[in-house]
Amino acid sequence: MIQEENSDLSELYKKEESAADETIITLRPSRLSEYVGQDTIVETLQIAIEAALKRGEPLEHILFNGPPGLGKTTLAHIIANEMGTRVVTSSGPALEKGGDLMGLLTHLERGDVFFIDEIHRIPKIVEEFLYPAMEDFAVDFIFDKGIHARTHRYRLEQFTLIGATTRSGLLSSPLRERFGIVRDLDFYTDEDLVKIIKRSASILGITVDDAGAYETAKRARGTPRVANRLLKRVRDYAEVRAAGVITRDVAIDALNLEGIDDHGLSETDRKLLKTIILNYKGGPVGIEALAATLQLESDVLIEVVEPFLLKSGFIIRTSQGRKASDKAFSHLDMPMPGKASMGGLFDSRPVKKGK
Repeated sequence: MIQEENSDLSELYKKEESAADETIITLRPSRLSEYVGQDTIVETLQIAIEAALKRGEPLEHILFNGPPGLGKTTLAHIIANEMGTRVVTSSGPALEKGGDLMGLLTHLERGDVFFIDEIHRIPKIVEEFLYPAMEDFAVDFIFDKGIHARTHRYRLEQFTLIGATTRSGLLSSPLRERFGIVRDLDFYTDEDLVKIIKRSASILGITVDDAGAYETAKRARGTPRVANRLLKRVRDYAEVRAAGVITRDVAIDALNLEGIDDHGLSETDRKLLKTIILNYKGGPVGIEALAATLQLESDVLIEVVEPFLLKSGFIIRTSQGRKASDKAFSHLDMPMPGKASMGGLFDSRPVKKGK
């Protein structure tokens, strides 16, 4: 009797887990034909995948570089789907020692996609294990130590390594040169983000008009991940205060409430610009000094905050540090430093010649 009850409970839990799995909605596209934006990269991948499938070979190793949220992880999963293989994921910080990498590599099957996020953060000693794995599909085990040391080469199944990085400059040359395909992902246009928002809205069952989608897109920092996040926040606002329909006015009110202005700048962005302008007279200022003043990690500023501000022309990076641009002063409605009192570089008045 007890066994029957346990069996019934087990079946009930399985049904509940299955139902829960079905309610998980993913906004990631699963095929290249569904992917929006990055047209040149998509075309390159389509050609490479078709050629590899015709030859019956795994795809070459691929390196994606770009700021967070542009689709590096999504592309890795799409490539695995297109190749008809599975994807095994890890990250640079998680691979602390050679054994961590060995365990993953030795369990890969032929054609598998091995995706490493933040690959520039792999320790040097672990990176060296990748070299023979990428080139020769083999890893060397070392037994014993000293004069008794000996090595054993373990053959791996041919796989495709896909690395994602937000700071390609930190990658060593030997590692970078082992990737057959290297592509940089750029920020998306507003038009592409509108397509992404409309696609996500249809999946989530959200009603959004063209003006509402465009208003959300132009504040999304050129990033699909941000666009989808903002869409969900606007959806919540629309459901509570606007009968569930996202129009331009609803999007403006919702995003203003979130602290996102019409240029897509957040509170952190504006705080950074004001710090450069007020504390450092417009710059230049070093990133470490900025990080200390804002009480943020310098990596967060470099990888997350700074790329969009550089792309949008709000800050200028020089050899001496970061400077606020004229666009930043104008956007924040703040006067250029020194115009009233300093003269010289910022003084627009003509200099009188001496007698």
